[in-house]
Amino acid sequence: MKGVDTSLVDESRIVKKDLRPLTRLIGFALRWETLLFLIFAAVMGVNAVLSPAFLDKANLFDATFNFTEKAIIAMPMIFVIICGDIDISVASIMSLSSLFMGMASLAGAPTPALVLIGLAVGLLAGLFNGLLITRLDIPAIAVTIGSMSLFRGIANAVLGDQAYTKYPESFGRLGQGYAIAGLVPTQLLVFLGLAILTALVLGRTVFGRYVYAIGNNKTAARFSGVPVEDVRLAIFTVTGLFSGLAAVLLTSRIGSTRPNIASGWELDVITSVVLGGVAITGGKGKVGGVIIAIFLLGYLRFGMGILNVPGKVMNIITGVLLVVAILLPRGIEDARKKALLRGIRAAGAGQREIGPGVSEATGKRRTPR
Repeated sequence: MKGVDTSLVDESRIVKKDLRPLTRLIGFALRWETLLFLIFAAVMGVNAVLSPAFLDKANLFDATFNFTEKAIIAMPMIFVIICGDIDISVASIMSLSSLFMGMASLAGAPTPALVLIGLAVGLLAGLFNGLLITRLDIPAIAVTIGSMSLFRGIANAVLGDQAYTKYPESFGRLGQGYAIAGLVPTQLLVFLGLAILTALVLGRTVFGRYVYAIGNNKTAARFSGVPVEDVRLAIFTVTGLFSGLAAVLLTSRIGSTRPNIASGWELDVITSVVLGGVAITGGKGKVGGVIIAIFLLGYLRFGMGILNVPGKVMNIITGVLLVVAILLPRGIEDARKKALLRGIRAAGAGQREIGPGVSEATGKRRTPR
């Protein structure tokens, strides 16, 4: 190439090539999922040091009973929040589903009927929310605040200070059973199956792409042909269905229906989802991060329980994690952009040294026009 120092061209290409693995490494290290996993590993390590019984295999599996029902509800909540909505009625839907299961059990309904009733009540409650939100164009937070009070109020009005405790023995095995050599709780397997299904739907289907499009810009998605209201209706309905399933498992596990069942769980579910990297403003999030966050919070509480940490302190720590989850991703994103910009500038500096009339991208001389 006449008049061009080819050594500079080769050097520029080498600089660009050398920066690729570094850029990938920085990007991976700054991923929210990576940082979450490191925090999770630190929590497990500290708990293991403070309490030798923490890492007992049976204890670790049994500890999942305390958070798998919440984890099940967190799966559809990912879709809700990515869409830019919120549902704070999920715990109250659980109380309503448990109420109807208790009433049916008193009437002598068998286990299959109780399961169907719990699922059906949850589905109908979610459909009720979805119709009000999508057909009457009422903000999701306003609707679910109202339905939270309505559903919980019905349970309180019917039960008062009483409880339903008469359930078939076979029903109790649903929430208390074990699989795989009698070690792994059945609930945990149910959750893992639903988590895989959620990841596939969100990441590999047209429906999942619709969800991200709606979260980024509802108006643009609507003009692009996305059935925005139908997608949102489906999401709230499925959220109700999963809440009904969680109610079936929780009622089975504790063997009773009480008016305060699952009280306050809606905040725990939302905390898990937001801590998992799902943007509270919508349009961003992955299932993997939420799964890590669920186990992080679950084992953090389990470890603090072994150490007899008061519940108020647990709530403070959970609140701090939620605030961090909201603020830190913005800082990570800024750091990632700065690292990428530095890499581009370094590569560009090598390209600009090649000389006038030569393409910075290819090192070839441009043809004058």
